[in-house]
Amino acid sequence: MTVTPKKSLGQHFLKDQNIARAIADSLELTAPMKVLEIGPGMGVLTQYLLQNELVDLKVVELDKESVAYLNENFPALQGRILAEDFLKLDLNKIYPEGDYCVIGNYPYNISSQIFFKVLDNRDRIPVCSGMIQKEVAERMASKPGCKAYGILSVLMQAFYDIEYLFTVHEHVFDPPPKVKSAVIRMRRNGVSSLGCDEQLFVRVVKTAFNQRRKMLRNSLQTILGKDNPVFSDAVFMKRPEQLSVSDFVALTNLVEKTMPKEMND
Repeated sequence: MTVTPKKSLGQHFLKDQNIARAIADSLELTAPMKVLEIGPGMGVLTQYLLQNELVDLKVVELDKESVAYLNENFPALQGRILAEDFLKLDLNKIYPEGDYCVIGNYPYNISSQIFFKVLDNRDRIPVCSGMIQKEVAERMASKPGCKAYGILSVLMQAFYDIEYLFTVHEHVFDPPPKVKSAVIRMRRNGVSSLGCDEQLFVRVVKTAFNQRRKMLRNSLQTILGKDNPVFSDAVFMKRPEQLSVSDFVALTNLVEKTMPKEMND
């Protein structure tokens, strides 16, 4: 039995065993840990995760054909396959207590959504690694001042240290994607609270980067109003890619102090 890659699910099956082993090892576990693999497909990563005695593995797979394949070829996964959509999964029911790691050869069409869900569960997920589209990996790991630096960079780096591990070329997949891929690793940093209103932080970051070529005094008018005197502060003469995570935290606090009540929705 084989699994037919489905375009609707963004499936591109990795063929290179050395790369698969390297991805499986990217969690760098030093103690026993619960691990959730997203989108195992035909088990190219799964086989190496199962070989690691430190890994207590569960997998989540939406594709019924892949679920049947995994059940047939990986008896060790009996009772450990969640035939569900990860984005709809209640992770607190899967793991009622304790930490767990997340890994996968992630579907490129929903990779950002996957990472935002990891971010929502950040206090339970110390490490997340896996393969994604190269462009998304570059955005996640990018530093201030770089072209790739944006919303994803700031929001993820607020709570995770992100490493771009290596690039993966198209020819090692079936079918080959039209883009290059990359493997990243996210490690939870020591930040438990940003020191600002986190909902407003997200709003400020998104509003700023949605008009990334404009100075902050222009892009943030939708939050602060057109003639707010706070725009005389030097920070508003900058563009969003010039600000670090801590700069955005300081900006959020400044915005909260000066935003008109009628615009605080």
